[in-house]
Amino acid sequence: MSRVGNQPVSIPTGVTVEVSGQTVTVKGAKGECSYTAPACIAVEQNEGRIVVSRADQSKFGKAMFGTVRSLISNMVVGVSEGYKKDLIIEGVGYKAQMKGQEIVLSLGFSHDIVYPIPDGIQVDVQGGTAVSIEGIDKQLVGQVAARIRDYSPAEPYKGKGVRYRNEQIRRKEGKAVA
Repeated sequence: MSRVGNQPVSIPTGVTVEVSGQTVTVKGAKGECSYTAPACIAVEQNEGRIVVSRADQSKFGKAMFGTVRSLISNMVVGVSEGYKKDLIIEGVGYKAQMKGQEIVLSLGFSHDIVYPIPDGIQVDVQGGTAVSIEGIDKQLVGQVAARIRDYSPAEPYKGKGVRYRNEQIRRKEGKAVA
């Protein structure tokens, strides 16, 4: 049995949660999220906490038990505090700039890469080399950051490319001339 699923989700002040059937709607200072749980999971709200339990003993219900609890917890944190990922762009001529709802990346290719920013995500570019991605949906913030990083991940010889702020790049020694 999932140890994560057994823990109730506490609701902080300033956040309202509505549970109607299988749908959980969370509203807070930063926005609103909703999630529909599978039929094998029961979601209840009592005494300022959300309790997730299994409605049946199916294999899928066991698999989704902790997952549903984590998704609801992530929604509560997202609408109250939000999520943020920071990217660093390193390399000569490597830069990023905003053009409306798109981020234009110059990453050493023969052309610029234009990435449309999805709804619910705010992207801020500082100095052309620092990109900050913010939003209330943890999965979407992480997905946008990963997609931007995947265009040119930092390489181990010179460190050029896109990396997360706290990511350590293991550097390799170049070819030795004997």
